[in-house]
Amino acid sequence: MKKQFQICVVGNGAVGKASALALAQTGYSVMLLSPSQAESSASKWKASGEWDSRVYALNHATKNLLSSLKAWDAMDQARIAPIEAMDIKGDDAQHAGHLSFDAYGAHVGALAWIVEDGNLNHALDNALQFTQGVEIVQATATQMHVDAEEVQIDLNNGSAIHTSLVLGADGANSWVRAQTDIGLDYRSYDQLAVVANFSCDKPHHGVASQWFLGAEGIVALLPLAGSQVSLVWSAPDKLAETLLSETAEQLASRLNKLPQLALGELHPLPPAVPRGFPLRLMRAHSFAAERTVLVGDAAHVFHPLAGQGMNLGFADVIALLEALGPADANTDCGEARALQRYARSRKEEVLLMQLATDGLERLFTSDFTPLRVLRNTGMNIVNRVPFLKRSLIKHALGKSPSIFS
Repeated sequence: MKKQFQICVVGNGAVGKASALALAQTGYSVMLLSPSQAESSASKWKASGEWDSRVYALNHATKNLLSSLKAWDAMDQARIAPIEAMDIKGDDAQHAGHLSFDAYGAHVGALAWIVEDGNLNHALDNALQFTQGVEIVQATATQMHVDAEEVQIDLNNGSAIHTSLVLGADGANSWVRAQTDIGLDYRSYDQLAVVANFSCDKPHHGVASQWFLGAEGIVALLPLAGSQVSLVWSAPDKLAETLLSETAEQLASRLNKLPQLALGELHPLPPAVPRGFPLRLMRAHSFAAERTVLVGDAAHVFHPLAGQGMNLGFADVIALLEALGPADANTDCGEARALQRYARSRKEEVLLMQLATDGLERLFTSDFTPLRVLRNTGMNIVNRVPFLKRSLIKHALGKSPSIFS
């Protein structure tokens, strides 16, 4: 069986789904190739009613994109928590560093919004059901053949897809990327992100808190709806193994000892089973090859200390839409010049994020005393200089292109 589409999106994550929605909305015929699943994680989230331990801090540009796709309002709004302020603490008692931001000072209603993975994907799944121009095929790609005119993707069910452009949104271990000659920068941080959710005795007031603990890693407590928070502890492998082997109550006991914790006692939320995700740096040498583009984790994976990974993926989608332009029957959407425009437009921002997150991770996980003094002093200097704070806030809010304003 032969199926013909202008664009084939490979991947079933939030960035892949948003890509398919946005491209179809622009007028392209799109197929979303998704692995077969008995029940999606989003459906399990909806059925269980439990708080998803995997959450994202979505910025203004991402919110505008999701709103244009009719996905933002489709999410359960009662489970979305605005970040009204950020409070970052250093790790040296004698030269304690401190840095804070707030929405009031940035002249916005919120710095970002904390959204559960299940809530986001459930809304995108619903939007896909009502979008014309998108066909969802549950199968696994086995081979990809690229020539000057089109791409053929063979599937494990015996059928084949013919398309002008393949969009790889299939995660850090991207199958699509592996079919190209695109090189990859890679470094393991020898850390796991340990995630879990907790209720707290005192209200969080919409504050996202972060602690740099030197050799013990980086702890972030992100506000959930109500008096609840989501933990992301970027911990060295050995410590992470210990954290994951302990009960959620023991993990809560560790968190209750954090300096200047303003939340009272923390208590585990069901399912009360911490999870761990390996942390690594990955960046493709190019985001485009012949009739192929990469978005999201297929193109770049960074340390979560800045909380911008998902936002960068959605920024990829916005940049690709601008590079391709509206669908035209006479335009080849896999044409090399358009794909190179996309790759060039993403190169600087992604490289800067790589340098920033990798540099900060190296700086803040060192126990070398002069570096400890330097990093804490630096935080205090930035906290006292309005211009520097405004620059950081502007970057965190994200750029909002006119097509999604």
